[in-house]
Amino acid sequence: MKIHNFSAGPCILPQEVFEQAAAAVLNFNNSGLSILEISHRSKDFVAVMEEARALALELMELDNNKYTALFLQGGASLEFLRVPQNFLNKDKTAAYLDTGTWASGAAKVAKDFGNINVIATSKDTNYSYIPKEYAVPSDAAYLHFTSNNTIFGTQFKSVPQTKTPLVCDMSSDIFSRKIDYSKFDLIYAGAQKNMGPAGVTLVVIKNSFLETANTYIPAILGYKNHASKDSMYNTPPVFAVYTSLLTLQWLKNNGGIDAIEAKNEAKAEILYTEIDRNPLFEGVANKEDRSNMNATFVLKDEAHKETFDALCKKAGISGLNGHRSVGGYRASMYNAMGIESVHVLVNQMQELENTTTK
Repeated sequence: MKIHNFSAGPCILPQEVFEQAAAAVLNFNNSGLSILEISHRSKDFVAVMEEARALALELMELDNNKYTALFLQGGASLEFLRVPQNFLNKDKTAAYLDTGTWASGAAKVAKDFGNINVIATSKDTNYSYIPKEYAVPSDAAYLHFTSNNTIFGTQFKSVPQTKTPLVCDMSSDIFSRKIDYSKFDLIYAGAQKNMGPAGVTLVVIKNSFLETANTYIPAILGYKNHASKDSMYNTPPVFAVYTSLLTLQWLKNNGGIDAIEAKNEAKAEILYTEIDRNPLFEGVANKEDRSNMNATFVLKDEAHKETFDALCKKAGISGLNGHRSVGGYRASMYNAMGIESVHVLVNQMQELENTTTK
C-alpha cells in the first residue's frame, strides 16, 4: 500500500531522488566507493558541492557574482545564533517579526548578542495570522522574519517592504513558489522540508552584506570563513549535500519554481476547499495568511477523532497529527507530494462526513 507522507519534516522527497541516492550509497559515480565513504576533498564530491551551490542560485535567479550560496551544518537553529553573531553587537539593534515558535526562538537567541526589537507579533491569537501593520526602524541592523510557519500554518504572501537588510528563515517553503530572492540580504533554510534530508542548511548571502559581517567571532561561526573555503571550511555533510543536489536537479528538470508553484497552489486549493466545505472541520489560520505548505485544521467535535484517525490509517495516510504544542491536524504538502495524496486525504474527510450523517 502506498503511504501518503504528510509529515512536517523530515519530509517526502521525489521517488527518483530516493533511488539515485540509494544507488550512490552502494556505488557513487561508478567509483566503486559509497557516497558515505568518499573524501569530501575528492574531485567527485567537490563537483557535487560546486554544482549544488550554483544550482541553488540559478533556481533563485540570483547573480553568482553578487550572491554566495553555502551548505552548512547545525540546522536553522544554529542560524538563529550565527546571524546575530555575524551582524549584530551590543551597540546595534535588530528588528524581528514574531509569527510563531521558530520566529520567536530566533529572536530569543539573538538577545544574547545585541538589542532586539520585536516590531510585530501575532502571539495574541496563538499565531493565527501574519502581522501587516508595523514600522521597521531605519537604524536596524537587519529585519528578520520566518516566511512560513510550519506549526501554525501561516505564510507571508509578500516580502516585507524595507530598505533595512532583510534576513529570512525559509526552511519550510524555500523553492516552493516564485519570489524575488534579490530582495533578501541573507536567506537560510534547513534542507529537510523541500530540498533534502536533515543534516544540512542552505545559506544564501548577498556579497555586499557578507562584507559587513563581524570577524571577531569564533571561526567556525563566521560566514566569511565558510565563504572563503567554498563551504569546505570543515568536513561537510556529504550525503545530505549530494541528496540536496539531486532534489534541486529534479526541481529544475520538472519546470523549476514556476511549475512547482502551480502544483503547490493546486494542492492547497483542493485541501482548503474541503476544510471550508466540510461541516466537521475548520481551519486554524486566517484565510488570507494560510500556508500552501502546511495546512492546519481541527475537528469541530473531537468525538470523531478516533473514527477519522482510523480512516486515515487505513488509507495509508501518515504524519497528519498537528504539532504536539497545538494539536489538531497538519497536512504538510511540500514540493515532492503528488496531488493524488491530497485527494486521498480529502476522500477520508468526506468519508467521515458521510459516516456521521447516516
